[in-house]
Parts: sequence; structure tokens; C-alpha cells
Amino acid sequence: MSLFANAVFEISAEKLSDLPPPSGAEIAFAGRSNAGKSSAINTLAGKTRLAFVSKTPGRTQLINFFRLRNGAFLVDLPGYGYADVPEKMRRHWRGVLAAYLTRRSSICGLVLIMDARRPLTDLDRQMLEWFGPTGKPIHVLLTKADKLTRNEAAAALRSARDELAPWSDQVSVQLFSSLKKTGVDEAEAAIGRWLGHVEKGAQKET
Repeated sequence: MSLFANAVFEISAEKLSDLPPPSGAEIAFAGRSNAGKSSAINTLAGKTRLAFVSKTPGRTQLINFFRLRNGAFLVDLPGYGYADVPEKMRRHWRGVLAAYLTRRSSICGLVLIMDARRPLTDLDRQMLEWFGPTGKPIHVLLTKADKLTRNEAAAALRSARDELAPWSDQVSVQLFSSLKKTGVDEAEAAIGRWLGHVEKGAQKET
């Protein structure tokens, strides 16, 4: 069964003081607005509306906690980089994201969502710079890979790996498509290792 199957909504937090006390490992999902973060979460969970998908960027304004069946949490962070969000709100969420990613001891790893056509924006790099010093693993999903040709997708993956070289000891990267459901097993295997899970193939062998 999928690691993210049967995920259920637990709580939302608008500010750091609203965060629940750490009670299990947290897998943080972050990404630029409209990069496909909510779609990726829904695809991994095998659901259509676990995380809210909107055609309007910047709709995720809360930190949303979803409890997994093993007691860990999937944590959906607010999308960043949407220009039409008021400056006061952008400052607020920059502070919240920075504090959560640098101080929250229960985070076991960060899943960073980037559009395969526009990866590693300045704000994506900011997420890496905030979280990188924790030494915890980061897995990058290059989403919307279905919108690229095979050669374009391969080139995007090579380029992203080259640009992520400074974080190579803790960062892994893959192509992903919510529409085509490609990359799901690879993503789950990478994230599952953070929680001590074995890959599906290894489970079948035991």
C-alpha cells in the first residue's frame, strides 16, 4: 500500500504559534505557486482533493497537516512567489516558512516542487538555503514533465542535477507528472527511506 494512502487532514496553522506540538515525523512539501504542488500531493496520495488544487496561484495560505497511517505527517506549506499576493502577506509567509524549515525539529525531509520548465528560481534556491543547513534530505520533484518532449525532459533533469550540485550530498531529483502518473514509485521510494520504509520490491522479497 502507498505510503501516502489513507492520509487524512489533521489541522491547519496560519502562524507558528498555531503549529501542533511535534508528535511524529513531518514530511514538508514546498513549492512555487502554480508549480503543481497540490496536484503532486494528491497524486502521491491517490486522491483527487486531499490538497486543494486551484487554477489561481497562491491559494494555499495555511500550513496544512495530513496524518499518515504510520503516525507521520505530510505537511503542505503555502506556495511562494505569487506576485499578486499583498506584500504584507508575502513578508508574513517568508517569515513563517523560514522559521518552520529552519527550526522545526520534527521535519525528517523536504520535498521541493519545481515546474520542470522553470526550475530553480531564486525563491527555490531560498528554500534550499534555509533548509540545507539542517543536513536533512531534500527530494526535488520536477513536475509537469508531460509538457516536455522526452529529450527536453532529459535535458531539464541533467540541468537541474548540475545546478543542485552544491547540495548533492543531501538532494535527489527526479521527473514527475501528475497527469501521466509518472515518477510516483520513484518519489515514494525516496521519501519512504526517510521514514525507515523499504521499497515495495524489497517488501515483496521478505
